[in-house]
Amino acid sequence: MVINFAFYLFSGVLILSSLAVILSRNPIYSALCLILAFFNSAGLFLLANAEFLAMLLVIVYVGAVALLFLFVIMMINIDYNKMNKEVFSYLPIGLLIAVILFLEIIVVMNSVEILHMGESVINITKRYIITQDETNTYQIGKILYTDFFLHFQLAGLVLLVAMIGSVVLAHRKREGLKRQVIVKQVSRKRSESVKIVKILSHKGI
Repeated sequence: MVINFAFYLFSGVLILSSLAVILSRNPIYSALCLILAFFNSAGLFLLANAEFLAMLLVIVYVGAVALLFLFVIMMINIDYNKMNKEVFSYLPIGLLIAVILFLEIIVVMNSVEILHMGESVINITKRYIITQDETNTYQIGKILYTDFFLHFQLAGLVLLVAMIGSVVLAHRKREGLKRQVIVKQVSRKRSESVKIVKILSHKGI
């Protein structure tokens, strides 16, 4: 009874907070509702005995991604009036993307066989045996670093490229600012950087 009540509570708050994310006109309120949605999603993971995914959702998405969104929104100067006028111009393509994502979720949930090659059928699902003797954190790590090791490394490579790309895009040269040139600092000699001056007594500098 308590589990059912917690499930409906987390699910209801999750749906309401998700709607508030996309319907709120203030981006700050949207980011706060997004954090609330992440916390309720973590609660649903806990009810499903997936404590690793719940903690991962809170630490990564709430502790890093959502707060980063919130800080960026608060630091940049956003014209809310202009943004509210331009929202409806993106409404058709937004609805189209939402319908596509919804259909994809239905396909995944129902485990529909999407590829047919003659008599052979490729199914998009693969089941793994879960034992009660091991924690789900250990089991996820074992599967991730064995069957999906290459995928894990490729995901890290994609994140590295994205980080380098963001640094390159944000790197701008401005006139009148002193910049640090590592090559010149490393290659300079002692005679160019150190000067020994003999100070006579009672003469001052």
